Amino acid sequence: MRLNRAWIESRIPHYGRMCLLDEVIAWSAVRVSCRSGTHREPDNPLRAFGRLGIACGIEYAAQAMAVHGALVAGGASLAGAPAAGTPAAGFLAAVRDVRFHSLRLDDVRGDLICDAVRMAGDATTALYEFELRSEAALLLRGRATVVFDAGLPFAPAGELG
Repeated sequence: MRLNRAWIESRIPHYGRMCLLDEVIAWSAVRVSCRSGTHREPDNPLRAFGRLGIACGIEYAAQAMAVHGALVAGGASLAGAPAAGTPAAGFLAAVRDVRFHSLRLDDVRGDLICDAVRMAGDATTALYEFELRSEAALLLRGRATVVFDAGLPFAPAGELG
């Protein structure tokens, strides 16, 4: 079941131009795969000096991890619609073993595919391995630690006040 940008924006803290993901193309209890074409947009909010550096790929991965958290919150059904549960707010606490295989993202012609796999975790933390690639090449990969703040539930964009 593919999920579009509107679904993503309603479930992660980033919305509008700062929501970098266009679509969830596959997911399971431990993995998510997302697609994006926002790296080609001249007004991408992460661009600096007319370029979108490869390190910005970590933000694409972080958003994929947030999407995964939203998908599994409340016991989402893998066969049907995602759960309506509210995910806990998460913070990217660390990235490790990041390997860049390119210098920039804005010169990648095809869509980006971001995969995030939850390797371990509990109610307070999660360890993910992530990979960003295009149809033609691996762009970056690494690991990330996410810390959840159980006292701060995520508020969708429409509920910010």
